[in-house]
Amino acid sequence: MAPSNQLVVFTLDDQSYALTLSCVERIVRAVEITHVPEASENILGVINIEGRVIPVINTRRRLGLPEREIDIQDLFIILHDGSRSLAMVADEVKPVVEIPGQDVVSSGNVLPEARFVQGVAKLDEGMIVILGAERALSSSEYESLSSMLDRGSA
Repeated sequence: MAPSNQLVVFTLDDQSYALTLSCVERIVRAVEITHVPEASENILGVINIEGRVIPVINTRRRLGLPEREIDIQDLFIILHDGSRSLAMVADEVKPVVEIPGQDVVSSGNVLPEARFVQGVAKLDEGMIVILGAERALSSSEYESLSSMLDRGSA
């Protein structure tokens, strides 16, 4: 029997996406984003969560969705990608779901060119795109962001 996947499901517009529960630290209400000059277009800026400076990914741009201003009702999903914390904007976060492993299709089998996509889950009510936290930013985007943040704290 294939292992199950615990997923944090969230929405942007009317589309459902998910992240593996193990990479999600917490979910917080939207706060003010500080713009970072010269940051990649995939970074909206940074936020301060309990004294930690966390970059915010421009999730809508990464997913090819129409961009819009952050709303007070939006949420930030704080996640850890293995080396640093990141935040993603969500319209709504739903309860954690558990999906059998056989109901998840790897992105390599369906969308090998979609770097940010980890897989697709098949549910009775439709499909959910599973995003990979460790794939949220390229290595050059990480290096650029780290360099800018290091300069800012010096």
